[in-house]
Formats: sequence, structure tokens, C-alpha cells
Amino acid sequence: MPQVNGRWVANMKSPRTADNEEPAAERALDFRPVDKGFTEEMAVAEAERCLRCKKPLCVQGCPVNIDIPSFIEAIYNREFGRGLDVIRESSMLPAICGRVCPQESQCEGVCIRGKKGEPVAIGQLERFLGDQPELASKPQMAPRNGMRVAVIGSGPSGIACAGELARNGFDVTIFEAFFTGGGVLVYGIPEFRLPKAVVKREIDGLKDMGVKFEFNSVMGRLADAEELLGEKGFDALYVATGAGLPKFLNIPGENLPNVFFANEYLTRVNLMKANQFPEYDTPTKHGRNVVVFGGGNVAMDAVRTAKRLGAERAIIAYRRTEDEMPARKAELHHAKAEGVEVMPLVSPLEFLAGEDGTVRAVRVQKMELGEPDASGRRRPVPIEGAIEEIPCDVAISAIGTNANPFAKLIGGMELNKWGYIDADDNGRTSNPRIWAGGDIVTGAATVILAMGAGKKAAADMTAVLTGADA
Repeated sequence: MPQVNGRWVANMKSPRTADNEEPAAERALDFRPVDKGFTEEMAVAEAERCLRCKKPLCVQGCPVNIDIPSFIEAIYNREFGRGLDVIRESSMLPAICGRVCPQESQCEGVCIRGKKGEPVAIGQLERFLGDQPELASKPQMAPRNGMRVAVIGSGPSGIACAGELARNGFDVTIFEAFFTGGGVLVYGIPEFRLPKAVVKREIDGLKDMGVKFEFNSVMGRLADAEELLGEKGFDALYVATGAGLPKFLNIPGENLPNVFFANEYLTRVNLMKANQFPEYDTPTKHGRNVVVFGGGNVAMDAVRTAKRLGAERAIIAYRRTEDEMPARKAELHHAKAEGVEVMPLVSPLEFLAGEDGTVRAVRVQKMELGEPDASGRRRPVPIEGAIEEIPCDVAISAIGTNANPFAKLIGGMELNKWGYIDADDNGRTSNPRIWAGGDIVTGAATVILAMGAGKKAAADMTAVLTGADA
């Protein structure tokens, strides 16, 4: 960094470095990554904008409290390996979090430079380092302590917990229901936002640390908590099964062919390569007119996937306005640039079948915003008599998820009335040998929050199982 009298002086005149994106008209035709990431010179220039605050709010804004000023300083000094080591002290997944974390509402959202301009592009800088894993030092591994932990689920919470436990000397086995690791990172997030090769690289890093993976292993069916903690010989469990059961719209026609739930649709394409049928065996409908109901990141992923599968008209239909959409603003911006149409203030009433029995249209109720509801957002209310029919040959519901049944099948711990696991801030459940975290505790949330839960639980598990908290 430029220094005056030994003090760090940021480049206050430099604007935020623009994202290095593929042209929208081209990227919307295939599954290439939207953002190519910073070059070395772009990263160093952006690092120069950091103020190096005495009380860095960005660190407080990060759910895993990464020492952000230190890794940014390392980038400026072109000490990329040191910068990556700084991140890895707190986060095992910088290449992933740099791509999919909602930095605008976390670290960048509280960046001081953002008060009177654009915040430092912390996410892009984290990704820049994360994409150079060969520069990182090997993780410091504690001696093996002879204890075994089973982690159920290989999503962000499970792999964060497993990595920390492995570093702390535990023998860790991850049980994953799918045939590959990553959980929602591979089945829920499209290639154009998070390449599968990036996730695989992080999974391989865990294997190098000694973490074992048992794929195609549906816990609760294959074995429950009693068996794992008994005859299977595990000293403790960490349950991170996620919450992927879709919420229903509960309207007529929801079971018509070509009406999908977003998780199903995205899993077919992201994990089972339906976009490459018949080269791969998984089919899906490539609609010409696609309507997606919802306003979150999953809805954006679904509609942008449909666009890449050839949709001539791809619509996001949302019962509030764009301003109330919970999706990241960057995702909405990317979707609109790629030709996605936003249809605000509509709510689905009924899916209509064509002569062939598949969906041909959806009837929607036009809405207007009334008084705020419990969330603080203005409640959408119907406009009397304002009903419209939207033609579609594919419709996708992306209005949220519920707890899946695996936690109940695994057993051995108390659940709340909605089927989520009751756990405290450290992940402790009602069973002193079972911890839990991620979406199966909190409901659908972000990758970094799930990781934070896994990391915190691993620290608590280490303290309890080794007797350090006695």
C-alpha cells in the first residue's frame, strides 16, 4: 500500500474495479461462468482501495470473522500464498464463498468505503486467492486423538465441520446421500455461478486431510443415530442434512407434467446433466415459455438455467416488487441482462393443462402492496377482478423449502414442530453426543452461515470430546 510517514494511505480516487464478466448475450446461450474473476493486476488495484480500518467492520460482518484487512494487504504486496493462508485460518472454502456469498449484506455491506461510494470488492478478492489453492501452506494438523466422528451431509456446513475436526485430530467420515460431495453446492447452484470443478477441488482438499467420504449413503435408511453411535463405533455425530423439501403452492394443476419444483429442476441439470441429454440419461423439458414463481436466489438460478436451455421467454413472477425480492441484487442484474423478464405483483392461482395433458398456461392474480407484515415488508393484497393468463410450457415453483425427513429418520435428538433440529448456538442438540447445524437447524440460509455453524460446532465438539471444557 502507499505509505506516508509509515502509515497506510488508501487510494481514495480509484473507483471500484469492475467485475470481469462474459458478455450477457453470449453467456446466456451456455453454462460458461458468468464472471471470469479478477486478474492479478485487477486484484492488486482493488486491494489498494482498502482503508485498513483500525476497527474493521468488515471482519465483524463476516459470519466466520475472516481477517479481511490482512489478506487484502497480502494481495497488495503480491504475497498471494500468505493471503490465502490468512483466509484458511477461518474459512475452508474461499473459492466458493468468494463466488456465492451475499457480500453486499455482510462484509461489503459494512465496508466504510461504501458509506460514500462503492465498498471494496472483498468477495472478488477472496475468490482471486481461493482460485490459487496451490499457493496455500499445508494445513496444520493436530496429532490423531483416536476418536471418530460421523458427519451426515457434505454440504457447506458438513464439510466445514469435517475440515475443522480433521485439523483437530479426529478421524472423520462424511456420509452423503448423493453420488458426489458438495450438497447444495453441486445440486442447487448452476455451473455458470459455481463450477463443479471448484467444488471438487475443495472436496479433494478434505480427502488430502484424511476425511473419508461414503457416497450413496442415506443415513436414517442405511443406519440411524443409535447404530452409528453404537455398533458403528463413532464417538459423536454432526448432522447437516440440509432442508431441501420443497414448499407447495397448493393450487390446482400443481401436479401437471412440466410443473417442477426448483430443487428438482436444478438437480436434474446441475448434478445429473439433463442439459446434455441424450448424451446423459436424465431428461428434462426444455421449455420455450418458462415461468418461475419466487424472488430468491434459487428462483434466479432456475430462470437463468431455463434461459440457457433455450427459453424464448423466461419470466420471474413475484408477488411483491423487485425492491422486495430477497435475491442478491447482482443475480437479479445478471438475469435481466441475459433477457429474463421480471413480472412483479402477481400470485399464481391455477396451472392449466393443454390437449396433451401438460401445462399450457398459468392463471395469476394481480396484486398491490398494502400494509407491512411481520417481516417488515408491505403485504401483497389481491386486486379484485384482476386475473391474467400467462402461456407457459414449463412452470417452476421456487417459493422456499422445508425440513426434509432425514433428521427424523436419523433420530436420537429432539426436533421442533416444523421438523428442524433443536440445537443451540454451538450446535448442541438434546443428545450430548450429537451436534447439528446448517439449514436443518436454521431453515434455508446462506453458504457462509452454514459454514459458520459447522466451524463453531467443530470447536465445541473438540472441546467436549477431548475434555477441554471440563
